[in-house]
Amino acid sequence: MSELYAGGLLFDGSNDLHDGQAVLVEGGRVTKIAPASEFDGFAGETIDTSGGTLMPGLFDCHVHLCLGGEGDPGTAADKLLPGQTTMRALDRAQASLAGGITALRDCGGKDFLEFAVRDACNSGQQMGPTIRASGQVICMTGGHGNRTGRIADGIDDIVRAVREQIHAGSDLIKIMATGGVMTPGVNPEDAHYTAEEMAAGIAEGRRFNRRSASHAQGRDGILNAVRGGVTSIEHGIFMDETCVREMLAQGTYLVPTVSALRNILDNAANGIPAYVVEKAERISENHRRSIQMYYAAGGNIAMGTDAGTPFNKHGANAMELEFMANLGIKPIDALRSGTSISADLMDLSDQGRIKAGNAADFLVVDGNPAIDIQMASRLENHRLVIKGGTPITGQPAHMPSPNFQRMAAF
Repeated sequence: MSELYAGGLLFDGSNDLHDGQAVLVEGGRVTKIAPASEFDGFAGETIDTSGGTLMPGLFDCHVHLCLGGEGDPGTAADKLLPGQTTMRALDRAQASLAGGITALRDCGGKDFLEFAVRDACNSGQQMGPTIRASGQVICMTGGHGNRTGRIADGIDDIVRAVREQIHAGSDLIKIMATGGVMTPGVNPEDAHYTAEEMAAGIAEGRRFNRRSASHAQGRDGILNAVRGGVTSIEHGIFMDETCVREMLAQGTYLVPTVSALRNILDNAANGIPAYVVEKAERISENHRRSIQMYYAAGGNIAMGTDAGTPFNKHGANAMELEFMANLGIKPIDALRSGTSISADLMDLSDQGRIKAGNAADFLVVDGNPAIDIQMASRLENHRLVIKGGTPITGQPAHMPSPNFQRMAAF
């Protein structure tokens, strides 16, 4: 079966928006992009994008599928049985897909339960986004993430912890370089692992072809991770010029997760633990300044939300685009962050760009999101989500409704 998307603007994930282009999809993949006039007489299904924009599906490079965005999500998760956790993680993955997220990276789960969701979605047993998952975060004794993470101290134990994640089936390694907001009794500014410990864990992952992500908020922890060769810095709140310079030299990605602090600060009176609110208020200005600094320097910024943290809901992930734009990131650059740059970070070469041979993972939105980012960030402006050529939500009137039977049972 073939489909032709034509009539509106095209954002291919990398370049400026184009008018008058049409995209041919066959068997769930893009086969041709050309001026619409070249498809005169096309006999297959035509999806009219007039008045809107066809763009790649969005990426979220930092989520927690085992957390549900409650005011105190860790406590809520502790009350669930393993089967309940898994089923809710699937619901959250599918909510993200319905919200325009066609690929995501889980940066810390619980007892590897999220791996079942990843495998079901990636194999097509369940409709869902493409998922990459880190498994357990690796943290020091008493460190950020110790509630569900793999606690490891010293180089030998860290290397062993990395090997455990790889043995369990992790796609990437997540190492906690500093304290954080959501763990009581730790300071986001403090470096937790030493430079030598960080380097050992990152190197062991690389030895087995695993990329790495580091929760790194304080300056010294950021530098420890970057000097150890980490692929991405998550949050990056207390970056300084030295961090920026060394990250640029290494090609390090920043995943800023603006949504995490924004949703805490906007819901401070709604049952979020007081220590979380206090830290979020204290660090928010530094976070804004760090993101703006790295953007001005031309660094690689990938989209990530930290979905699952307080009031940071799976399915509302696309709002990160708007939050980034509110900090001064140009809408077209925010769109690149949410598509092609994130695809590069996640090493998904056949996604994140609309080009011949790539998967037909699309988002069709109203208007021009390069002028008004809300066209892509807000669900009410989404017309259609396509995963592998299959419509997920908001299908045009002339198209048959998708069969969601695969979504009903796990």
